[in-house]
Amino acid sequence: MASTRKYSSLFIFIILLSFGFQASSDTGIGTINDPPYLPSACYGFVDKGVMIAAANQDLYQGGAACGKYFEVTCTGGTNLGTPHPCTANPTVTIMITDLCPPPGCKGDLDLSHESFSAIADPAAGGIKISYKQL
Repeated sequence: MASTRKYSSLFIFIILLSFGFQASSDTGIGTINDPPYLPSACYGFVDKGVMIAAANQDLYQGGAACGKYFEVTCTGGTNLGTPHPCTANPTVTIMITDLCPPPGCKGDLDLSHESFSAIADPAAGGIKISYKQL
């Protein structure tokens, strides 16, 4: 009996400890960016596909974000367009390939048309998102 309780306590401790090591998500605004996507601040005229995004100044970190992958999830509308823009599968993985310079940047991530369309109705123009670096 004492042995079972000891292992149960250890098991619960390990589970609680694992929660502390999971990546946390940030929240913000995702906007839509139509092609052309080149040249980009990170890669010039090198094509990195269409599941890409430009980061705002804070996320871009002087180019440190270039090539980093983020998991982006649509969490709701911004009330600027479509009231319920998120798709049935509202999560996509994107690579940062560009800087979204102010004043043109209206959110945290300026998603390519293709990546935005994968998670939300493009007519929304902007969405609430959660995102985390992979």
